[in-house]
Amino acid sequence: MQDTFRHKGLRKKLVEGLINKGIKNKHVLNAINSIPRHLFLDNALHKFAYLDKAFPIGNQQTISQPYTVAFQTELLNVKAHEKVLEIGTGSGYQAAVLVNLQADVYSIERQKELYLRTKEFLPKIGFSCNFFYGDGYKGLPNFAPFDKIIVTCGAPFVPKNLIKQLKIGGLMVAPIGQGNTQVMHLIEKIDDVKVSVSKHGNFSFVPMLNNKQSKQ
Repeated sequence: MQDTFRHKGLRKKLVEGLINKGIKNKHVLNAINSIPRHLFLDNALHKFAYLDKAFPIGNQQTISQPYTVAFQTELLNVKAHEKVLEIGTGSGYQAAVLVNLQADVYSIERQKELYLRTKEFLPKIGFSCNFFYGDGYKGLPNFAPFDKIIVTCGAPFVPKNLIKQLKIGGLMVAPIGQGNTQVMHLIEKIDDVKVSVSKHGNFSFVPMLNNKQSKQ
């Protein structure tokens, strides 16, 4: 698992591209610049790892486009030592970005094969977080409340269970919508009954499936 000067140079070009697309948060950009994305992909895809594109990772899931990861993370405005719930561990790349930002990360994945693979892989390359196998719609009520919640799969509606698990003043970023395109929502929990919602453009995510877990 090497990270060469060539890889580092390609990451620098990727970051320059993200800046050109409007990403401004220096901590987010530094995280993208330091995390070896090629290690999260099959060997056959290594040479494409620093293109700003999504790639398949098996189990009908993808590693998100770097711009999408950066955009969601920037919206979430993560601070050091905040408790962050991630819905959809996937490859672990988004979790690695959050760990790089010094967040206390709790990540839940419904695909058992991905959960087991990423739980073993991420610590090997220096990123430790709390991994859970389960239904993302339910969140992790036993570990709530969370300062921030990030949903990395397309949800047809805002999951109310997750809002309940946010602290007052907490933020959730989630792509909401049915079909192939979702609208990125930023949701702030004002109090126990009120939320503030803003919308931030169209994105495309694999769907978030309700009450389903893969036992493979």
